Amino acid sequence: MGVNRDDEASEADTEADARHGGGLTTGEVARRLGVAPTTVRSWDRRYGLGPAAHTGGRHRRWTAGDLARLERMCALTATGLPPAEAARLALGGTAPAPPPRTAPPAPPAAPERSRAGSGLRLGDVRQECKGIARSALRLDAVALDKQLEDAIGEHGLVAAWTEVIMPTLQAVGRKWESAGERYVEVEHFLSWHVSGALRRHAPPVAADRPGATTVLACVPAENHTLPLEVLSAALAERGLPVRMFGGALPVESLVAAVRRTGPAVVGLWAQSRTTASRPLAQHVSAIEWGVRGARRRPVVLTLGPGWAGQTSRGLPHPPGLSEAVAVVEQVVHR
Repeated sequence: MGVNRDDEASEADTEADARHGGGLTTGEVARRLGVAPTTVRSWDRRYGLGPAAHTGGRHRRWTAGDLARLERMCALTATGLPPAEAARLALGGTAPAPPPRTAPPAPPAAPERSRAGSGLRLGDVRQECKGIARSALRLDAVALDKQLEDAIGEHGLVAAWTEVIMPTLQAVGRKWESAGERYVEVEHFLSWHVSGALRRHAPPVAADRPGATTVLACVPAENHTLPLEVLSAALAERGLPVRMFGGALPVESLVAAVRRTGPAVVGLWAQSRTTASRPLAQHVSAIEWGVRGARRRPVVLTLGPGWAGQTSRGLPHPPGLSEAVAVVEQVVHR
């Protein structure tokens, strides 16, 4: 215990020296940038982004100019630019970044493009995915909101979800699943900001039209609402009335909602096979509404991976967002 206290005292003394004009330590630079100290050291070794001047002693010192270069590096990588290219621009030159002093050369460009800065493997995806992933990993709310807004504005809601947002969410999910409880906060953070971006983008809900409403709900014990939120926004974009009931709707409440709204379509989301229930979907599809002699039943869409292998005739299972939107439009306009 005594050794740890001595180390803490030494670090405190070092930071005190830095505040009095001696330069910043690597730890303090990392805290200011919101990245790990190992990231700062890696950028130094790989791309030559270390302190411009060297001082004696075992602690390296970073000047205001050094810090400004690292801040530019962070800003560039947040846009999705590969770290090697961001480092070249941060150094202000046109030549490749200088070789590392003590480490092997940087990895080839292709593997670098398949990562999001902190070991988050994304594969062959749009450039925007990498920028969104980096902002999420840094918990940078301002940058993340802007990147999500830009993606939706440039590609449209359906393409932005399918090609940018969903691949990033899946990569973050894989990351925390393989790392125990680490990165759970990143997934929650990213999901919350995606939800906010969807709400800001979606137009006001269309007025009800007899036989044209879509009811969206998660099955009981299911709380993954984000895919339904994007479907709701996509339907609202097309002027289709929709009623969103969110996560874990009890069976009795689901039945009551269907009877009260008389929907043309009911979308039931199940993320897990343990929550998907074919008897429930069949029961909802058998509910009738309308005047006697002209009774109608809703088309029930089984949405999400939980329904794999549990669908049956009369229960469409659209594989993605665009397909789900197409089915709803077809049912409503027939």
